[in-house]
Amino acid sequence: MKLVIFGLTISSSWGNGHATLWRGLCKALSAQGHEVTFFERDVSYYANHRDLFAPQNYHLSLYPTWNSVRPEAEAAVHDSDAAIVTSYCPDAQSASDLILGSSALKIFYDLDTAVTLEKLRSEGDVSYVPREGLAKFDLVLSYVGGTALDDLRELLQARKAAPLYGSVDPEMYKPVPSSEHYESDLSYLGTYAGDRQHALQKLFLEPANRLPKRKFLLGGAQYPEDFPWNDNVWFVRHVPPPEHPAFYCSSRTTLNVTRGAMAEVGYCPSGRLFEAAACGTPIVSDSWQGLADFFEPGKELLVARSPDDVVQALTRDQQELECIGCAARERVLKEHTAEHRSRELVQLMEAA
Repeated sequence: MKLVIFGLTISSSWGNGHATLWRGLCKALSAQGHEVTFFERDVSYYANHRDLFAPQNYHLSLYPTWNSVRPEAEAAVHDSDAAIVTSYCPDAQSASDLILGSSALKIFYDLDTAVTLEKLRSEGDVSYVPREGLAKFDLVLSYVGGTALDDLRELLQARKAAPLYGSVDPEMYKPVPSSEHYESDLSYLGTYAGDRQHALQKLFLEPANRLPKRKFLLGGAQYPEDFPWNDNVWFVRHVPPPEHPAFYCSSRTTLNVTRGAMAEVGYCPSGRLFEAAACGTPIVSDSWQGLADFFEPGKELLVARSPDDVVQALTRDQQELECIGCAARERVLKEHTAEHRSRELVQLMEAA
């Protein structure tokens, strides 16, 4: 199968969760014999933090403007079996027009469904959603499940909507030796988001305040200067994907916090959740509907609803924590790898 993707970015993991997901999916699809081309507008804020330049197993087309790449894009879509446009693609409107006018299988993949629905309700439209909605697409994929799928059908007229959850490349994310640079009792890896701040305050900063002799490590981009740091909270401005396994494996436990809009919808496992689990790191996660469909609470991860829950998790026996981390890794390898998701994607395309 020949597949064309118009997305936000695959070349830079800076400040977004799209890149590592697409890298795993494209690699897995290629290993299964499919031909993949990813079109990405070459914008400065990703170019300045690029950590993928020439993928070996699929084609990356970086372009300065839509007009400059249009002939190449038209030829690629014309020659494809399926074409995908994603949320936050800078040229989503033009790419959608191109795809919807072709004979390829037409797919819209919203990797930010909860945010899309929230913007749609509050603002009336969303820049990357076609003006006439999603009715003309053969298949609409959503990064979250649950009631979000009904909303995509009702609000955006999606005829066929299905979840395609996050995943992880187990060849990249796996147990590695600890690094002194990333050692901590509790770590958190994620880009700053305002609607995640309340949960981060409750489940990360408040426990740090209560446990001044423990080390807390936060890694991510776009944190404001007035972020309420504690003396025992250490900060790494950006952790590139090759360093993620060392970051996780140097943590006694790691925290998963979900953006507010996604947590309200539920069925919203972040890519970081699968990545940390693949590294065998014990996870402390916030609570949301559907979490138990991905990991068994108490056995494969620990659920925290309050600072007390986090403090209690950090005082658990080390051997007990390691058992939880091992169980989570086993679950990921069994159900949540990029290979699993890529096969799900192919099945959904064939069914559509």
